[in-house]
Amino acid sequence: MLEKTTRINYLFDFYQSLLTPKQRNYMELYYLEDYSLGEISETFNVSRQAVYDNIRRTEAMLEEYEDKLFLYGKFEKRQQLIQKMIEAVNDSEQENQFHDWLEQLQELE
Repeated sequence: MLEKTTRINYLFDFYQSLLTPKQRNYMELYYLEDYSLGEISETFNVSRQAVYDNIRRTEAMLEEYEDKLFLYGKFEKRQQLIQKMIEAVNDSEQENQFHDWLEQLQELE
C-alpha cells in the first residue's frame, strides 16, 4: 500500500497540471493531507462513493499519462544513475563507469 501511495504521489506531482481543479482537490486531500473519503465527501457535500469513484478514475488517468509520457520512469532512472555516480565518486575503481553513467543520464533528457 505504501508503494502505491508513493507512486501515486509522484505521478500526481508530475501530472497534476493535466487534472481538473476538482480532481486535484480530491487527490491532494486524500493522498497529501491524508483525509478519509468521508471527510472529503463532507467538505465538498457529495457522497463518499462519488469521492471514491473520482479518486479511482484520477489514479487511472495518472497511470495513462505515465504510460504515454514516461516522466516518472525517467525520473526514477535519473535518480538511480545519480546514486551510482555518487557511489562511483567515492570508489576510484569505478571511474570509467562514471563517464558511462553520465552519458546515460544525458540521453534521458
